[in-house]
Amino acid sequence: MTWTQRYFAQLLTYGEIPKHVAFVMDSYRSYGEKSCISAQESYAKGFDKLVETLQWCLHLGIKEITVYAFSLHNIKRTQEEIDALFEELKTFLEERDRLNELGVCINFIGNINKLPDDLVKLFAKSMFITKQNNKTSLNVAFSYTGHDELTNAFNQISKGIKNNDLEESDLSVEILDNCMYTYPSPPPDLLIRTSDESKLGDFMLWQCSYSYIYFTSVLWPEFTAWDFMFAIFMYQRNFRACIRYKFPTKRLSSRAEQFVENVQQNRLNSLYTIA
Repeated sequence: MTWTQRYFAQLLTYGEIPKHVAFVMDSYRSYGEKSCISAQESYAKGFDKLVETLQWCLHLGIKEITVYAFSLHNIKRTQEEIDALFEELKTFLEERDRLNELGVCINFIGNINKLPDDLVKLFAKSMFITKQNNKTSLNVAFSYTGHDELTNAFNQISKGIKNNDLEESDLSVEILDNCMYTYPSPPPDLLIRTSDESKLGDFMLWQCSYSYIYFTSVLWPEFTAWDFMFAIFMYQRNFRACIRYKFPTKRLSSRAEQFVENVQQNRLNSLYTIA
């Protein structure tokens, strides 16, 4: 940030700062066409912007960031475009010194069964190497859609009932919350979507029920600190309206807590088994 941006960022800290911010990193194609660059160069700019955004979040004390990096719907794109994205993601993850220097703990959410083994191995390695970092958490939604996440949660709960690990009395909003890919992360306080698309794009449909959603026409690689701070400002203006609809959660039974722990452990085991 420039000194002017730092000054305005400091002013924002006198208001309510979101604890968890989610980003839909969109518009790589539009940016590539606008800038007359290749898909790989466009993705490289996007991941550079992600590092920059992490620094802004750290400056404001935001403890958790979730980014939508690759939708299950994107599998329909050309192999050349998919390969370009995977290559730039690998480059981003292999620069672990930069993530460790920023104190970023990285986590991946999504359907890993749809991904090549070498990429899953890199995910697991990155999670293991950065797990001790505690300045901020970065959740990367990759091979993800909200519909797939909900379907997976329902399937897990259904299996739990069939196997007598759960009882029907355990069925609740809270058990569904805890079976999501995103568990144990809290729901985002603020969701920012770039590229002038006024829709969620099948991203965190369940978790964003009461989030403040900010849409901007700026393309993701062109997203600036000013754009980010204006989104924070708009969140602060609407903060009271957002918290009005948040309700206290009920405690799970000890049986349900054990079930959730097993679900999460099995998910990690499947990741590390491939690795």
